[in-house]
Amino acid sequence: MTTLRVGVGSGNPVKRRAVELALGSASDADLPGDPTGVAIEAVPVDSGVSEQPTGHAETVAGAENRAAAVLEADTGSPSGYDLGVGIEGGVAGFDGVDGRYLIMWAAVTDGDRVGRAAGPSVALPADVAARIDDGEELGPVMDDRLGTDGVATRGGAAGALTGGRVDRAEALAAAVSGALGPFASSLY
Repeated sequence: MTTLRVGVGSGNPVKRRAVELALGSASDADLPGDPTGVAIEAVPVDSGVSEQPTGHAETVAGAENRAAAVLEADTGSPSGYDLGVGIEGGVAGFDGVDGRYLIMWAAVTDGDRVGRAAGPSVALPADVAARIDDGEELGPVMDDRLGTDGVATRGGAAGALTGGRVDRAEALAAAVSGALGPFASSLY
């Protein structure tokens, strides 16, 4: 029958993998249009927010902007992408809880509807949070702290801060799965 075309608003391979995990195969999930296949493509787009989103509102806006930009950027076929997916990581606090946390949000859109959901949150060590508060970006801070390069395209801060217990792709997939709710469930 048809293939569901999904664009992921990032060139980061971990974010693309997260969408693959969330969507699985067309045969084992309820997806819009009952497709027989799923084609997932990375579409590097701008988030429209700061390099280090701070707070839930800015992080959600980045995810929404990426999802919408995917649909606007598609020139690959007359039909375009069926869904645009945006994933954004940020740093935020929570009311009534001390400290700063790594947060992750996803947005999915078909151009008319938007689904949003958050992934797990992980507390930041005080020294890392202080550097973020001073204007640095989490990825480079974690690279510096770990003596590595490119942590954001591998296990991410979530993996490093949990001793590998939180897999970044799986954590982001949880957010994407939640954001797919309005497209996969008749309850919306």
